[in-house]
Amino acid sequence: MSQSLPPSLWQLKPWWCQPWSIVLTGLAAPAAVWGFSHRLWLAAPVGVGVLLWWLVFLYWVPKQYKAYVQGAQAPDETAT
Repeated sequence: MSQSLPPSLWQLKPWWCQPWSIVLTGLAAPAAVWGFSHRLWLAAPVGVGVLLWWLVFLYWVPKQYKAYVQGAQAPDETAT
């Protein structure tokens, strides 16, 4: 009784957890730090953290999900 998974991870996520919202929030965070402090030594680590966050949630997680879905849809060769 296996339920079919959507091909895209983003079809499972709410509107506030879509790539566009992740990118906009990621741009807003270092911009807000810079806007309030005008200190590069504060804004730069926030920017690096955002880049790491993007790498995880916009690249690795969708890639792993896609591999999982493809593996789940592949015929089970051990059953023969």
